[in-house]
Amino acid sequence: MATKIAEAAAPVASPMQRRRRRIPPEISILMVLVGIALIFEILGWIFIGQSFLFNSQRLTIMVLQVAVIGIIAVGVTQVIITGGIDLSSGSVVGMTAMIAASFAQASTWPRALYPGLTDLPFFIPIGVGLLIGLAAGIVNGQLIARTGIPPFIATLGMMVSARGVAKWYTKGQPVSGLTDQFNFIGTGIWPVIVFLVVALIFHIALRYTRYGKFTYAIGANVQAARVSGINIESHLVKVYAIAGLLAGLAGVVTAARAQTAQAGMGVMYELDAIAATVIGGTSLTGGVGRITGTVIGTVILGVMTSGFTFLRVDAYYQEIVKGLIIVAAVVVDVYRQKKRVKH
Repeated sequence: MATKIAEAAAPVASPMQRRRRRIPPEISILMVLVGIALIFEILGWIFIGQSFLFNSQRLTIMVLQVAVIGIIAVGVTQVIITGGIDLSSGSVVGMTAMIAASFAQASTWPRALYPGLTDLPFFIPIGVGLLIGLAAGIVNGQLIARTGIPPFIATLGMMVSARGVAKWYTKGQPVSGLTDQFNFIGTGIWPVIVFLVVALIFHIALRYTRYGKFTYAIGANVQAARVSGINIESHLVKVYAIAGLLAGLAGVVTAARAQTAQAGMGVMYELDAIAATVIGGTSLTGGVGRITGTVIGTVILGVMTSGFTFLRVDAYYQEIVKGLIIVAAVVVDVYRQKKRVKH
């Protein structure tokens, strides 16, 4: 019953909107991606005398770099669809990377306790990292759902606390000497595979399951969703728990890829994930967004970072442009929302 009413909780589309929706919204975002890539290709020949697109090594590095941000962005997308925000993702990445890596060390601490014990199996540090991320997400969700604290404040508190835990855990010292089994998940194309599998799972979950219907219904109209019988508090905890779980997975992949862990890992990752999500068409007002758009938005962010590096643009200029793009994406979203209300 709640599922059927939740479907009705979202705004009813006008005939003009239904005609527009015959063309997937991701097509326009994909066109933006193609346009940006072509601009860098042209600029590359003009200023560098090299091709930006036809360099397999550069493209491989770019895809690997965006994989971790993409994993986080999948969770952030679901949070934003509910009308919330998650500022803690980057700090959770750093915290989970440190703790998971400590369990993945080919080191002395297990043997000191149990002299006959070999290195811990790779799935134990991975599981520990996922559980730590899940716990952080549950705390965020409980604070938001049970106490009524705005998501911005709750996740800001977690952002500061998780970064503090990452520094405290080893007194700021890096964790190195990780086992080859653990490092394997970060080698080759594995981070990209993890990202695509995560994106596929939650694309299906949002589009074809009751979980997705409830998520969109809460973001579209929380009061209507509550009246329809949806347990808002319980569902928000689930959404934030998933976001935390994916941040934990990103932390594990980050540590495995670097083959070490440092407390400063994941700094500003939350803003990159939010940027990728907004660029991908997810509305900050809630109720609108798709994982496919987030995937394309993540690639756009990667193309821009790689393109600026290719053109030898200084890093601080890259941050300025990235900030402008986030603002522009929000302005476009506000404009779309106004047009939707008019129609």
